[in-house]
Amino acid sequence: MTFTIHNRDCLQVLPELASDSIAAVITDPPYSSGGAMRSDRMASTGSKYTMGGTLTHRTDFAGDNRDQRSYGYWSALWLGEALRVTRPGGVCLLFTDWRQLAVTIDALQAGGWIFRGIVPWDKTESARPDKGRFRNQCEYVVWGSKGPLGVAPSDAPCLPGVVRARVLRSDKHHIAGKPTEVMRALVRIAWQGGTILDPFCGSGTTGVAAIEAGLDFVGCEAVPEYVAIARERCAAAQEAAAAAQGGATAQTAAVEGATAAAQAEVSRQVLIWQGDER
Repeated sequence: MTFTIHNRDCLQVLPELASDSIAAVITDPPYSSGGAMRSDRMASTGSKYTMGGTLTHRTDFAGDNRDQRSYGYWSALWLGEALRVTRPGGVCLLFTDWRQLAVTIDALQAGGWIFRGIVPWDKTESARPDKGRFRNQCEYVVWGSKGPLGVAPSDAPCLPGVVRARVLRSDKHHIAGKPTEVMRALVRIAWQGGTILDPFCGSGTTGVAAIEAGLDFVGCEAVPEYVAIARERCAAAQEAAAAAQGGATAQTAAVEGATAAAQAEVSRQVLIWQGDER
């Protein structure tokens, strides 16, 4: 499994990627929705996005201050370029919240993708409560395909319609980072193998999940601090995968050796029984 993380804006990187080279685009772009009022949206990401009502003390990121019209236009730009680099039958999965759900679906289709549906991410009852109101317990994965999906073979995996995973402080490396468990569930969409692209890779969680699944990974991230974190995490995942593969190979070799020895002993005993030991 290989990985490459570019410290540049995705609209600079995507035009350089080869057409039809990506199996799946899986990403968590800036929502530009953190707040009910325009003044809220214009605030820093560190003040908009908290965990348990407390600041996360993570590096701020840019691009989260667009109004809804410009957000839809910008999304269609990068989604159109992402479509070009994705192979026929490949897919795009992108996160959004309830405020931007409609415009995200529109932008996906404006970018040329066939809209396939929505997969809710259920944050569990650990999501922040809101007294007297319904808890905002879900975010959403909008997904689509580049042309027809085709008929899946009988051994293709059945993927979940809802992904349920809580946010853990120990697993949160970015202000708006998603749980690794969520990304592990999503990368299974690339069951045929290939390369995963994350145009907004943040702290590299998509890359970690891709590498664990035996997939290659390409990411883009504009904030240098998050690039360093992403590269470190992906390298660690790569080393762990290599170690696991080495252990599995050694175990297989040991089993094969033991099997060969047992077969040789059986053959020797047969020869003895036949009175023809050599």
